[in-house]
Amino acid sequence: MAAAEHGQEERETRGLGDEEEGEEEEMESEEEERGDGSSDGTGRSSSDEEDEKENEAEIQRLEEQLSINAFDYNCHVDLIKLLRQEGELERLRRARQKMSELFPLTEEIWLDWLKDEMKIEGEDFSREAVYDLFEKAIKDYICPEIWLEYAQYSIGGMGEEGGIAKVRSIFERALTAVGLHMTKGSTIWDAYREFENAILGTIQPLPGTVPSAEQQQMLNAQLERIHTLFKRQLGVPLLEMDSTYGEYEEWSEEPIQNSVTQNYKKALQQVEKYKPYEEALLAAETPKLAEYQAYIDLEMKAGDPARIQLIFERALAENCLVPDLWARYTQYLDRQLKVKEMVLGAHDRAARNCPWTVGLWKRYILAMERHCVDHSTVTETFEKALNAGFIQATDYVEIWQSYLDYLRRRVDFTKDSSKELEELRAAFLRALDYLKQEVEERFSESGDSSCSIMQNWARIEAQHCNNMQKARELWDSIMTKGNSKFANMWLEYYSLERAHGDIQHSRKALHRAVQCTSDYPEHVCDVLLTLERTEGSLEDWDAAVLKIETRLSRVNEQRAKAAEKEAFLARQEEEKVEQRKKTRAEKKASKKVKKAKPGDKRKAEDEYEEDEEWGEEAAEQPSKRHKGDERFEEHESEDMDTETGLFGRSTPSTGQSAAKQKPPVAKEPLKVLHDVNKDAITVFVSNLPFSMCEPEQQLRNVFSGCGEISQIRVITSNKGTFRGYGYVEFTEEKSALDALKLDRQEVNGRPMFVSPCVDKNKNPDFKMFKYSTAMEKHKLFVSGLPYSCTKEELEEIFKEHGTIKEMRLVTNRAGKPKGLAYVEYVNETQASQAVIKLDGTTIKDHKINVAISNPPMRKRADAHETALSSMPMVPRQTYGARGKGRTQVALLPRSLHRQNAPTTTKTENGTPQPQQTSSGAEGESRKLSNADFARMLLQK
Repeated sequence: MAAAEHGQEERETRGLGDEEEGEEEEMESEEEERGDGSSDGTGRSSSDEEDEKENEAEIQRLEEQLSINAFDYNCHVDLIKLLRQEGELERLRRARQKMSELFPLTEEIWLDWLKDEMKIEGEDFSREAVYDLFEKAIKDYICPEIWLEYAQYSIGGMGEEGGIAKVRSIFERALTAVGLHMTKGSTIWDAYREFENAILGTIQPLPGTVPSAEQQQMLNAQLERIHTLFKRQLGVPLLEMDSTYGEYEEWSEEPIQNSVTQNYKKALQQVEKYKPYEEALLAAETPKLAEYQAYIDLEMKAGDPARIQLIFERALAENCLVPDLWARYTQYLDRQLKVKEMVLGAHDRAARNCPWTVGLWKRYILAMERHCVDHSTVTETFEKALNAGFIQATDYVEIWQSYLDYLRRRVDFTKDSSKELEELRAAFLRALDYLKQEVEERFSESGDSSCSIMQNWARIEAQHCNNMQKARELWDSIMTKGNSKFANMWLEYYSLERAHGDIQHSRKALHRAVQCTSDYPEHVCDVLLTLERTEGSLEDWDAAVLKIETRLSRVNEQRAKAAEKEAFLARQEEEKVEQRKKTRAEKKASKKVKKAKPGDKRKAEDEYEEDEEWGEEAAEQPSKRHKGDERFEEHESEDMDTETGLFGRSTPSTGQSAAKQKPPVAKEPLKVLHDVNKDAITVFVSNLPFSMCEPEQQLRNVFSGCGEISQIRVITSNKGTFRGYGYVEFTEEKSALDALKLDRQEVNGRPMFVSPCVDKNKNPDFKMFKYSTAMEKHKLFVSGLPYSCTKEELEEIFKEHGTIKEMRLVTNRAGKPKGLAYVEYVNETQASQAVIKLDGTTIKDHKINVAISNPPMRKRADAHETALSSMPMVPRQTYGARGKGRTQVALLPRSLHRQNAPTTTKTENGTPQPQQTSSGAEGESRKLSNADFARMLLQK
């Protein structure tokens, strides 16, 4: 994609032809005639010199950057553009050659290069050199325009010996390559026929003359060539082939043969078959990957190798950075066509287009071995793969494994020693050193935690070379790298010893395994006992049993301690749960106490605080509001009509007369907010602003497009204010599923949360998390963004490196940005390029970090709850919506703040003594009436 865009920019730069040079001279002469002092007397203005100096400095900077990182694609393109603009022909040629060695060039870059070389051909670039350049160009991609340019250029060399035959050869190759292209293939056919018609015109006899037998023979042969071209073209499904048929009728002096007409009609039927796919490609936006995939599937079912190859090449011309597409193409060539030049050429282009994909390099090495390519060429390809810059440490392990497998297959193990065997051993040593130094330095890991390369080396030494001493040394090194605690590693070593070693070393390996294994010690013990049953003596059996009993006893002790600790934590958690229930019951009881009337304001504040608390919980745990939830029913069933005292709600005091008490009000039945039997057709909506006007109508407008709405239930407080959440019930389950797609849609400036109605009491493992928590190579995580950065601004920056599938700015619950974003590309290749180019760049004076999306492991809920349960139980202090104000005045008397201290009274001699409660029990406070409060206020 980036190459195509840069190629478009190159087309817009000025060329090196005579017309541009003439325009420059005319502009310079005009500047001299002005006589305004801006010229330096040489016909060049000072501004031009400054531009040249700036361009030269930029050229040097780009060349230095390429000397550091030769695989910087965009840097190559920028350098070529500047050199072409400055007219630096030799440097331009070298820059293009260097880039073509590393990357396949796009159609635009090749056409510019070819046109430039054709213009200076007569001076220092021969026609044969241009032919060689064309041969390189047609190997990179299947491009009808380059083939047409090649054929037209060859026509200019017809004066040379064998010129006509060479032109025909090029046209035939072009027809083989792109003649089946439905939209552009006809241009090659038409150009070929025009060429043959031009030759026909040169051999036509003059009017009034009788051609000789030789001339008539040449004339008939040429006419037959043109007839054959028409027949061949009419048998190929191409767009607008009806005009070609009409042209043939007009040109031919004889009626068209029935066989030609039948082939033409069959081709028309194929055109109708392929036409929808071609129209889909024309209507789609670049890179049209999905449309090409559908087209490829169609051709694969048809099974025509030529058409399959062409559609793959067309797709890759616009999706050259999609590794999966290259992998599918090369796999088809490997298994079906098996033509050496074609297969190896495709593998080479695949690795050059997507050098960061290790799978393409592995396939390339296998294909080279399959077609018996020279060993030095395979080694050179492997070295290129090591310098390609893979994304993960494990990629380097894979490419080394593939190369080592290739080297192993070259060795003749019937010989005690050979050059190939020494090369294999040297490669193993180099692989281990490379992973330890190069890979660990870059990724902080070798990528081979299980030491698979060393295991492979040990097997080869034991099985093929009968060198158990070397194999044991390798396994000792493997175990010292943290693998001794795994039973499977010891059993692998034991199997090797049993197959190629001796019984003594096998027994020793199992004894060490029993001592060191921590994951499956019982399994290792069973293997040791099995060995002693078949091979050991009584002393060996006794030693094994003793070691096993000692080891398993220690293991059981450790497990018992772990179980005891787990049980203790479970009891502690139960105690915390009971404590929370007790605290909740106490709060419930305290809420039912009647208080004096001046406390109405305090009562309203408490209710508002409860509403705020429930509003937050509602957005996170919709199951708590389902039918049957104890806390919700208790909260909703509070009696709001009881008499209030001076400092809050209280029960009617005994000092009040029955006449002054309000008559009891009958409680309304509890309103069920949601029926769990309708979970499938209901969605829970939360995180809505409390200030929303007419929330029911607004929700109806939002969800009306999902299907028929049966009912909308918004949740309000006892005062009738909206709590920010509610339920939307549909008539069909499909409508509820469509409604879930509106999750995170912005409503009144806040992201609306839409989740299914699931009772977490019955489904504790249910998680409503929209986005993947695993590694996604095609998605980027961007951090460090300025809060003022918009989605459009970020998209403008990232779309330069590929097609963006989705972009998401991370916001808080209020919809305000957090300086984070996720950018999803259509494939991992584009994402990798964006990481390389944009990581560490600056946006609005903020340095951003760009990385492949790989979220950390989410903490388990039970671990989180255990951590919470270990915290001391401190009663939560709640404030109003704006927190605790600095000018807030506590209306409660100070004496009541000391609830834990016993109330004291003064005796006659002034000695304080504890006041007895109404129940007579020490330490238990009785409920105070309004008269008690009044007496305390009047105390002096």
